[in-house]
Amino acid sequence: MLRYIALILLILLIALQIKFWTGEGGMRDVWRLQQRLSEQKAENVKLKQRNEALSAEVQDLKTGKGAIEERARSELGLIKPGEVFYQVVEPVPANPKSGNGNH
Repeated sequence: MLRYIALILLILLIALQIKFWTGEGGMRDVWRLQQRLSEQKAENVKLKQRNEALSAEVQDLKTGKGAIEERARSELGLIKPGEVFYQVVEPVPANPKSGNGNH
């Protein structure tokens, strides 16, 4: 009788171990969630750095003239009084197929 109880307990222990390692909510799910958690933490760090940079830019736009001037120059093409504007135009390469009409 004691052997049967020991055998039943052994089978129960094996079944519980299988459920623990492979079943729903088991170690496999825990490992997967830990992986997702570390990926999300890395994404959060990137987003936090981006937010800090944007916040610094907003603060600079609110208080400093440098950022406003930079934006006016780059986005609107504005220049200060007394400055000379130079525009560099790249030459267009000659197309050998067009031009003189000789074929």
